[in-house]
Amino acid sequence: MNVSLEVLINSAKAGKLISLPTDTVPALATIPEQAELIYAAKQRSLDKPLILMAAKAEDLWDYVQGSEIEYQIWQKVVNQYWPGALTLVLPASDKIPKVMNPHDPTTMGIRVPNHQVAQTILAQTGPMATTSVNLSGQPALENRTEINIHFPEVLTLESTEYKGLGIPSTVVKWTGKNWLILRQGSIKLDQN
Repeated sequence: MNVSLEVLINSAKAGKLISLPTDTVPALATIPEQAELIYAAKQRSLDKPLILMAAKAEDLWDYVQGSEIEYQIWQKVVNQYWPGALTLVLPASDKIPKVMNPHDPTTMGIRVPNHQVAQTILAQTGPMATTSVNLSGQPALENRTEINIHFPEVLTLESTEYKGLGIPSTVVKWTGKNWLILRQGSIKLDQN
């Protein structure tokens, strides 16, 4: 259902399922405490974690934990690649609802999209549980029309282009010593 920016933001804050455009593929999103709505809508297995997306890195640091040296390493990567199509999987703090990653609640994927509309929404809602808009195992839906057909209950933003790169984000996991690439997307991580 197409709605205004104000209605979308207020609905998101109230725990409703929304979609938003990003720099990669459109995202299905809700507040972290309502993350089970995403699993139900997508028919997604609980062993597949969600990504916590925010308008800026500072909004995400409370959701992860590490040493001072690790934070410096992570901040260096963030300074180079965010906002952008890079998801960092880091040790989760106890602020993360377990439903965000039921299979392994000790880690959390975080990302700041390089998309003005997404950042505008996230700046007002706070960090959101996200994933691509599609039934689990199917290709990501790439525009508002497809989303409205397949997910009529999900709120979409009227008169906004939803098309991103069409390539999901690169996902890298911090091992405690270095980065492990879990999914290669458009960003090639410089590991030096």
